[in-house]
Amino acid sequence: MQWEIKEKPDNFSLENEAKGRVVINFINQLILLAMNFKKLFGPFVMLALSGLVIMVSCKGDDGDELSVASCVGCHTNYAHLQAVYSPDTVAPAGGCGGEAPHYEPYDRVYMGGAGYEEYKESSHYSIGCVGCHNGVDNTDDKALAHSGDFMKHPSLAYQEKCGTCHESITEDFTTSIHHGTGQKRKVAIRSGFSGAADFDQLPAHQIEGYNANCATCHGTCGTCHIVRPPAGGGGLAKGHSFTKTPDMINTCVVCHSSRGGHAYLGVAAGTQPDAHLSKVGFDCLACHTGHEMHGNGEPVDQRYAYTELPSCSDCHAGINSSNNYHAIHINDFNCQVCHSQDYNNCGACHVHGDGARIPSYLGFKIAKNPIPDIKTGFNLSLVRRTLAVQDAWSEYGVDEYANFDALPTYNYTTPHNILKWTKRTEVAEGASCYANCHIRNDAGELINKELYLFQEDLLDYEIGASTSITVDGYLPEDWFIEQAK
Repeated sequence: MQWEIKEKPDNFSLENEAKGRVVINFINQLILLAMNFKKLFGPFVMLALSGLVIMVSCKGDDGDELSVASCVGCHTNYAHLQAVYSPDTVAPAGGCGGEAPHYEPYDRVYMGGAGYEEYKESSHYSIGCVGCHNGVDNTDDKALAHSGDFMKHPSLAYQEKCGTCHESITEDFTTSIHHGTGQKRKVAIRSGFSGAADFDQLPAHQIEGYNANCATCHGTCGTCHIVRPPAGGGGLAKGHSFTKTPDMINTCVVCHSSRGGHAYLGVAAGTQPDAHLSKVGFDCLACHTGHEMHGNGEPVDQRYAYTELPSCSDCHAGINSSNNYHAIHINDFNCQVCHSQDYNNCGACHVHGDGARIPSYLGFKIAKNPIPDIKTGFNLSLVRRTLAVQDAWSEYGVDEYANFDALPTYNYTTPHNILKWTKRTEVAEGASCYANCHIRNDAGELINKELYLFQEDLLDYEIGASTSITVDGYLPEDWFIEQAK
């Protein structure tokens, strides 16, 4: 007769196992002794065995030792997480939306509340912690639990970790615009390469700087469906619950804050929420579907080249001839030229240094369409000043871009702050329909000139890059001639 450990309970640690084996070896010795001296010592040995069995089967007085000896046991024990957490060693993520809010390390990994209860009822829970995160379960040794091929964010390996069940999505996700392909393309081109495919040829230190500063809003599966985005402080958003439909405010706007959310919610003084929010209550996914976010398997150089993007005409049928203004200008410029309010701009970002040396400001500029090969059908569009500047990467060993003038410092833009009646579309009674958009010479003063991007609006570092999209010499000559009263 021998006693042995047949199965380890989920909360049985390696340390406890070792202790248990010492006790069991002692029990086996007692059994052997009892068999040899049955008549004299047997009853006393069996009594002793009964007590030892009780001791082996019990938890410690406080119940903590066994309860934290597993992934779930540790991450559902808030007090224990507070006791064993490691302080942050790097600053929180920042970016265009400002510094990220801070959550304590133990708060970021705690599984509790209604969200955790939802998670326990989901199919993802049955996969088990190490099924996604790797590492070692059934130990109260933190270093051991997080050792080996442990993955903090499994969806970084989404094809391996998510693809088993979500194969079609993960196959297409390689082309998702949430990978930051367009931004990488611009950094690569300005660095003297041909496009996003060459991004990995940049100096290692520059790539490190990009990942630490510019990529904080690039996402994978978990960023939208499980955790808060890094720009929102990171960590579990809802007790490890998997959220099929991301929340607009707590997910989308966290990343798309200084431009998308700022405009759509009408945050800036003197602006109003977008009509799609205030009139019909649309959230982001009303227009930007999951299929669009996940990608369609077709690589694109930048987001406006993506075929899954929504279009105004998806809902507004017949806009080409719905009124005289549309009939006249439908092929002249994008809808936002008339229907956008002023929107956020900023510029000259010194990455990991001074940040945006042209601080955020509300502006409105019409220029020649910077991407006529992609957004075809009109010659003018709204543009937004970008953060690009020659010395953007000087903190990372690149004094200046090798080919900075290859791309304009103003981007084609579609601000999410649409109104039917704007400063451009609403004119005073008796005034001409174009009174607030066409330039006119009034006693030598060019009214409405500020709406357009002229070369004189460019800063010195922008002239070589952006002159090609300015409207100098492009607009009707009679706009600049003083008209007789």
